[in-house]
Amino acid sequence: MASCLQASMNSLLPRSSSFSSHPPLSFNSSGRRNLKTFRYAFRAKASARIPMPPINPKDPFLSTLASVAANSPEKLLNRPVNSDVPPYLDIFDSPQLMSSPAQVERSVAYNEHRPRTPPPDLPSMLLDGRIVYIGMPLVPAVTELVVAELMYLQWLDPKEPIYIYINSTGTTRDDGETVGMESEGFAIYDSLMQLKNEVHTVCVGAAIGQACLLLSAGTKGKRFMMPHAKAMIQQPRVPSSGLMPASDVLIRAKEVITNRDILVELLSKHTGNSVETVANVMRRPYYMDAPKAKEFGVIDKILWRGQEKIVADVVSSDEFDKNAGIRSVEQV
Repeated sequence: MASCLQASMNSLLPRSSSFSSHPPLSFNSSGRRNLKTFRYAFRAKASARIPMPPINPKDPFLSTLASVAANSPEKLLNRPVNSDVPPYLDIFDSPQLMSSPAQVERSVAYNEHRPRTPPPDLPSMLLDGRIVYIGMPLVPAVTELVVAELMYLQWLDPKEPIYIYINSTGTTRDDGETVGMESEGFAIYDSLMQLKNEVHTVCVGAAIGQACLLLSAGTKGKRFMMPHAKAMIQQPRVPSSGLMPASDVLIRAKEVITNRDILVELLSKHTGNSVETVANVMRRPYYMDAPKAKEFGVIDKILWRGQEKIVADVVSSDEFDKNAGIRSVEQV
């Protein structure tokens, strides 16, 4: 049987010069070779004659793999049967931990000043400064946001003041078309009256209709107006009736008259004028600049930059005449 195995193995050897120098294998007891060792030697010789396919020299994995195959082919042939390491990854050095992501980002030079987090929206930044900005007509979405912000600021700190900046045409557009119900303005007004905080109101553009009511509803002495802002009070308008029947139009008209009477009473309360005075000026749109609004009682101060200090430093006419040595006719 040994002679048969020897003949079969000799027939498997390639007829090349590289193997012609080896004598025929003998499997007797004195010179028996390990069949496993012969198999490894045979594979190594056979792989040396197989041409290597072209590889990308810049590929680190293929370059390392080709170098190992040329210098130490036993590392590729003697593969462990059961191993936790993926194939051929054990021929590489142990991986080293890279820099942390923060260090990598700080090392980027092309945009070092870009924000690390998305910027917050402007209403959130104003809310952080306890500022509620009303910059649109009083539609349901605006009313919902303003009321929610007022409730949140009171919950956050019931002692710190709340600042309301107003630039709104109320429940109408600038051309007079109705865009919201009068209840939108009354909802914000009722929320203001329930607050424990001081409410500082500032008109920065225009306060028309219901927005003018909100401007006057601030804490006494804390109602301000920019020098070139405008305030206007007017009667509520009937929404578009469309194809409504006459009875429904009459119902709407009565509701508008009720809202007008409420608006007159509230403006009278906050401006210090009588109900008759407010009702008379509201027969037609009544526009007020900053000095006129202060005179009417809608605001308390005009936000001139340094103007109030200058006016306060001006002496009266009698004091000026006295200092100048001028005497009046009565004193002569």
